[in-house]
Amino acid sequence: MQLFQKKSPFYNLALFYIIVSLITRLVLLFHPITQTSFTIIDSIKIFLLGMVSDAFVFVVGSALLWLYLLFLSNSKFNKPWGYIFFGLLVSLLLYVLSGKSILHEYGGSLPEIGIAFISLKTVLFGLLLFLPKYRKNIRKVLFSITIFIFVLVIIQNAISEYFFWNEFGVRYNFIAVDYLVYTNTVIGNIMESYPVIPLFIGVGLVSLIATIVIVRKSKSYLDKLPSFTDKIKNLGVYIVLYFISLFATPTLAKLQNSSNVFTNELQANGIYKFYLAFMNSELDYDKFYKTLPEQESFALLQKQISGISNDSSIRQINSGTTENHKNVVLITIESYSAEFLKMYGNEQNITPFMDSLARKSLLFSNLYAVGNRTVRGLEAVTLCLPPTAGESVVKRIDNKNKFSTGSLFKKRGYDVKFLYGGDAFFDNMGDFFGGNGYDIVDKKAFKPEEITFSNVWGVCDEDMANKAIKVMNEEAKTGKPFFNHWMTVSNHRPFTYPEGKIDIDAHSKSREGGVKYTDYALNKFFAMAKKQAWFKNTVFVIVADHCASSSGKTELPADKYRIPAMIYAPGFIEPKRYTNLMSQIDLMPTLFGLLNFNYQSKFYGQDVLKSDYKPRALIATYQDLGLIKDTVLTIISPVKKAKQFQLTLQPKAGLENDFQIFYDQKPLNKERIDLINETISYYQTASYMLKKKKYQK
Repeated sequence: MQLFQKKSPFYNLALFYIIVSLITRLVLLFHPITQTSFTIIDSIKIFLLGMVSDAFVFVVGSALLWLYLLFLSNSKFNKPWGYIFFGLLVSLLLYVLSGKSILHEYGGSLPEIGIAFISLKTVLFGLLLFLPKYRKNIRKVLFSITIFIFVLVIIQNAISEYFFWNEFGVRYNFIAVDYLVYTNTVIGNIMESYPVIPLFIGVGLVSLIATIVIVRKSKSYLDKLPSFTDKIKNLGVYIVLYFISLFATPTLAKLQNSSNVFTNELQANGIYKFYLAFMNSELDYDKFYKTLPEQESFALLQKQISGISNDSSIRQINSGTTENHKNVVLITIESYSAEFLKMYGNEQNITPFMDSLARKSLLFSNLYAVGNRTVRGLEAVTLCLPPTAGESVVKRIDNKNKFSTGSLFKKRGYDVKFLYGGDAFFDNMGDFFGGNGYDIVDKKAFKPEEITFSNVWGVCDEDMANKAIKVMNEEAKTGKPFFNHWMTVSNHRPFTYPEGKIDIDAHSKSREGGVKYTDYALNKFFAMAKKQAWFKNTVFVIVADHCASSSGKTELPADKYRIPAMIYAPGFIEPKRYTNLMSQIDLMPTLFGLLNFNYQSKFYGQDVLKSDYKPRALIATYQDLGLIKDTVLTIISPVKKAKQFQLTLQPKAGLENDFQIFYDQKPLNKERIDLINETISYYQTASYMLKKKKYQK
């Protein structure tokens, strides 16, 4: 059982992690932000239960370390196995160097990372194989580097927990997960806020000293590696410990039930808290954002949305006439910024079809996406709800049986489907749409002969267009109206598509190529649709899910949320331009108004063509929640912060006013309390509705 003895690196690293975790708890306990007193019971829970929890978390988190130690062996270099393994590594390296691997299909920096890793592994294995005289020394160097990496991660995590506590007064939550998404912004903030160079030097020195100590204590382990029999025994013991830890860790977390919040946070293990935040994808609004008394927040919401009352968004929508049950096809286009279209100033001619379709449609020229991820766009057009803090509802556990656009159609006898060229398992789309009454048509529904081109994201948009026509033809035969929501995939890295379709090389892997190919595929879809008997009785809604990029000089750069949207129904909806400010969540309620639907609504989105609509737009990241109104952008953020920016148009020469999208965002000179409170009312009440399960169908 060498892996569990005191001379083992596994034992020494576990001890090191527990000591660092203990020191971290003590530092956080005496931090100025921890303004509370603790009972003896609190102290026992913090240190005793906390230490036990740390041990279990280390067992689970050290799986890679354990595998590394398990495969430390001399026998694998014996003939012929050493040469077979080396040959396999060389073959794998040649495969990724060929430029035709799955890594190259995805694109970006992934091929370079893969090549670097496999090259390093091949070279190191070769050195150990062909230089047996130096094998012991080479292994010691590699072992030391491995231990250093684990030590560095442990120390870096402790430092990160300190800074996170320093800012938020809690262990990791979804904000920490968010920081991984917005790495560039976070690194920039750290560079500006802390003495980075001395900090990094200090962390490096401590890690180096700790590594030297652990390596020395583990010297005898390297000198006499465990036999195969010992490794089998170690494997059995570790597996038992691993599964005990998987059960014990959440069990101990349930004991974090003190009325003293600081006791619960200090007792918790930060890494496990990070895991929970990643899996649960939620951020407690009331805990981290500015709030109003519940009654006041809903009273403010009533002023923005006519007809609601009490603590709910329920209201009655009456058209005063007979409902029109036309077929509806909703197309959400992947990563489609307004600035791709010619009318918004693009000069590359990459959207010729969409430019022509916009002139034949009810065009919403001043519409903003709610977020910067596909799941946010899908949430916006399906639930018509403000983007609440944390992850989209699409990816949450409680994402089913919601009041949705699909539920309204289903209630009226429509066939309701979600069409996606990839695997709907991705981003939890299948679970969300399936759990809200949609039938799923994704890549798994395609026959081999129906796929002419695919990449890692799924079949090309052209293949999905062909499939969509087949699906709608079958639906039309039933005599029932249909609602189909199609999410495109081709305008996404690696931006690959069939050759010979457009005038941009299919091998260029450029964003422009992805945009133009999607435009080509949509053109083909509509050309086919016009030949079908159901076309004249169908309304088409086309909107982007989000912009191609979300980075800018401020937390929420307005131009990175401006997206195209239109409703096309020749002979039914007159082509014209709607220019008032509106949100992505308003698109489907506006469609329901055009169809004269009479229904009880929970939507925060509104029919913008009604006289009582008050122009505004909601835009957000995972944690910065914004409202655009009266040329002011109001942002509420964690730690109960609020910022406001004056939006001053920066006009682009030659463009109509309706299609100007760039604004200078400067801090507001005088705070608009009314807009801050209005922003709070939208997001606080939306979070309340979800939390209290009042947004169910």
